[in-house]
Amino acid sequence: MSTDSLISNQDTLRVSVLSEALPYIQRFAGRRVVVKYGGAAMASAELRDAVYRDLVLLASVGVQPVVVHGGGPEINDWLSRLNIEPEFRNGLRVTTPATMDVVEMVLVGRVNKHIVNGLNKVGGRAVGLCGSDGSLVKARTYGDGSNGLVGEVAAVDPAVLHPLLEAGYIPVISSVAADGSGQAHNINADTVAGELAAALQAEKLILLTDTAGILRNRQEPGSLIRQLTLAEARELIATGVVDGGMTPKTECCIRALAQGVAAAHIVDGRVAHALLLEVFSDAGIGTMVVGSQRSLEA
Repeated sequence: MSTDSLISNQDTLRVSVLSEALPYIQRFAGRRVVVKYGGAAMASAELRDAVYRDLVLLASVGVQPVVVHGGGPEINDWLSRLNIEPEFRNGLRVTTPATMDVVEMVLVGRVNKHIVNGLNKVGGRAVGLCGSDGSLVKARTYGDGSNGLVGEVAAVDPAVLHPLLEAGYIPVISSVAADGSGQAHNINADTVAGELAAALQAEKLILLTDTAGILRNRQEPGSLIRQLTLAEARELIATGVVDGGMTPKTECCIRALAQGVAAAHIVDGRVAHALLLEVFSDAGIGTMVVGSQRSLEA
């Protein structure tokens, strides 16, 4: 039997994928990548395992991943158990002091540690934090305060992360942070991820979502826009092509890019190993937004 006959098509595909990934691994080694983790990728055991393995592989080849997470469905579950009715206004959770207690318990105490344990189980070295730790994120009350303890990012100081990243740890950060008086606030995880990516001068910001990316027509899954410049992303918002829940995600990418992040990606977290496919393959699977056409072609 010849050697060639012992090599299956699947083996050939694996080698091809590894070969394609090599220049990306070399390019991004030592660079920081901020990943906002949530949605279906958090709800499915199979997808959770794929995300954990992707993150650990990134760390293993020299990339420095930072994970930011929310946890809305589990918050709702615990509010229901405690007979607290969830309330939303203009798309934001109304966060009373009682609700904030649950948010903090769930995000900081449960979801965060589940992610840390999952990463460590597959060989990672993860450390759980929230925005309050080391004054990483300083919060202020959102808008006029009518949504209660909903916060926005007032400032970011990533000093606590630098020694962790240099030592090979994967920081896992829940989107809870305190204001100047020490009052905890619930902040949108996309927003925290974007501002943190900017403060770290990250190579990439990756938002795992429950959509394929930015679609030119929401009724046509095949209308995925794979690459955009910053100016084009702004134009899509202005013309209404980007609307609804995709608007704040796109605005998050725009803010991060305007503050120095090299590229922002909106990626379908419902696809197993979406992170690796987006970072380490030629085609990618989501929408990539960069600062200029020149950057896009680089």
